[in-house]
Amino acid sequence: MEDLRNLVDKYKGLTNEQIFCSLASVRSPLEIAIENVEHDFNIGSIVRTANSFNVSKVHIIGKKKYNRRGAMCTDKYLKIIHHATIADFLKTQQDRELVAIENNTPRAAELHLKKFSQNTTLIFGSENSGITKELLEHAADVRYIESFGSTRSVNVGAAAAIAMYEYTRQVIF
Repeated sequence: MEDLRNLVDKYKGLTNEQIFCSLASVRSPLEIAIENVEHDFNIGSIVRTANSFNVSKVHIIGKKKYNRRGAMCTDKYLKIIHHATIADFLKTQQDRELVAIENNTPRAAELHLKKFSQNTTLIFGSENSGITKELLEHAADVRYIESFGSTRSVNVGAAAAIAMYEYTRQVIF
């Protein structure tokens, strides 16, 4: 029977567990944290992109439920951890540089000027209210994605993709 899953050819015909194990052997050290995102589809989109960049973990802070359809079943191939509170999440981040992607704070600098460390966790927040002040205070660095048109920002799912690419370009390639 033909494998119709959205997989690169080398994973066709393998079980989800086999794919997970194969990816685990070559994972990027990058971690992603998603906090306070109201639109469930955005979380699924970020999870799908995290799989594409083969990140180590995705942390979801706050409500656990999200639109798995947006993830296109890629949540089966990476580790997703739910944290009910910011404090719970921070306990897992002791030796990591927390980099918030947020354009609504004077602390933010251009993403293209960032020099990423290997053990980075990128933090993304809600499109409406952004990353909470409580979590932003724990970020070692805050970056924004430059806009060249009339809109101030890109969708959080697109922002996650851009930031993951920039990290990967610097650290992995």
